[in-house]
Amino acid sequence: MEIKACIFDLDGVIVDTAKYHFASWRRMANELGFDFKSKENERLKGVSRMGSLNLILEWAGVEKTEEEKKALAVKKNDWYLEMVENMNSDEALDGVAKLLDTLESKNIKIALGSASRNAELLLKKIGLHSRFEVIIDGNKVTKGKPDPETFQKAADGLGVEAKHCIVFEDATKGIQAAIAAGMYTVGIGNADVLSKANVVIPNFNNISFDEILEIMAATTKS
Repeated sequence: MEIKACIFDLDGVIVDTAKYHFASWRRMANELGFDFKSKENERLKGVSRMGSLNLILEWAGVEKTEEEKKALAVKKNDWYLEMVENMNSDEALDGVAKLLDTLESKNIKIALGSASRNAELLLKKIGLHSRFEVIIDGNKVTKGKPDPETFQKAADGLGVEAKHCIVFEDATKGIQAAIAAGMYTVGIGNADVLSKANVVIPNFNNISFDEILEIMAATTKS
């Protein structure tokens, strides 16, 4: 394999903002008379803001007009931004900065491919914004994951063919999007959930980029 670029999802890969999303979506659900549990929250991984809102409205059995939906999405995002206001570099997930250092030392290009519309803000909060040559977020795509548009745009921005890219993802929809884009995939999290990925690791601790490549090469050949 000749890897020239790595594309990272944000939430659950670079930083864990799931607790903030969960709290703000649960607050929204409670206002709608529905108690939002962690089980439902798992289904929102990798889903756009409006897509997540539509699921919550469906679960709550509530119908809203498009204008009402837009207002609810803005309200949820305002709550979320209040919660992340005090984020700092300590909230970058363990091993991320070291991995980025390794990629830069190998002249491997780095991009972000996230459904979050707040991706640039969050990267600045944790001090990693400058490490990404290309940032494709929810503001720059018309089709969310599992459509491959996010990762295709990231690769195009880097000037790298899909076959030379690795995507790091923690969501099933993200893995599906990367596969559809023709890229290698590394799942971050539960191997049972992310079984379609070429390689699955629990996190970036205690594993090097070279070790990830070795595992990927072995599993790809087999």
